[in-house]
Amino acid sequence: MAETLAPVLQVEFAGEWFALDPQRPFVIGREGDLTVDDNQYLHRAFLDVRFQDGLWWLSNVGSRLSATVSSAGGAVQSWLSPGARLPIVFEECSIVFTAGPTTYELGVHCDDPSFAMSTEHRRRSSGETTVMPVGLTQLQKLLIVALAEPMLRRDGVGVSELPTSGAAAERLGWTMSRFNRKLDNVCDKLDRMGVQGLRGGVGNLASNRRARLVEYAVSSQLVTRTDLALLDDASLRAADDAQDQETA
Repeated sequence: MAETLAPVLQVEFAGEWFALDPQRPFVIGREGDLTVDDNQYLHRAFLDVRFQDGLWWLSNVGSRLSATVSSAGGAVQSWLSPGARLPIVFEECSIVFTAGPTTYELGVHCDDPSFAMSTEHRRRSSGETTVMPVGLTQLQKLLIVALAEPMLRRDGVGVSELPTSGAAAERLGWTMSRFNRKLDNVCDKLDRMGVQGLRGGVGNLASNRRARLVEYAVSSQLVTRTDLALLDDASLRAADDAQDQETA
């Protein structure tokens, strides 16, 4: 049986490009083939990319951190938890993960993908149509933008800092109680839509929930750079609670 030729796969991070060798695994983490950052919260070996059974596979070999993997435009998105793996089948995809207060994004590019987006979806993901779910209020979207601001302002893939709840609340001019209440509402709504990693409880720290919200919102284009204008809308930021028609 003829050996399957591996498509050319490249990983992009902070302006650097890495061409992967199908004969050996490519390790991403605090150490490895791609040393992301000297971050004590990041696993030494976090992600493993290798060619196997005719496909490139991305595996989470860490024990605590998860990653958000999405196709270009955010139409297809997966939450890669520790021990899980998935095939890399699109021409372009992004990998976003958070370790401590820092969020990282990698780009993955394949020259011969197994799947391609339809022309209709390419049009819809071009930024001309809204992807905001029904029922998400402008104030809820504003909260997400405040948390995702550093990532939205960044040029290209690389590193950004995740704001604390206190910093985001101050940015919006909100009290912590108001901020937390709205954060709960946003996470509850997205959780009911099937977005993983946003449910509170034992083992799900507040920082993990904020990170997952930002990863999902940016990767799915729930918020984009154009939404940064919301932060300068004084009337929106100062909207009275009585006018905020959020529903649980």
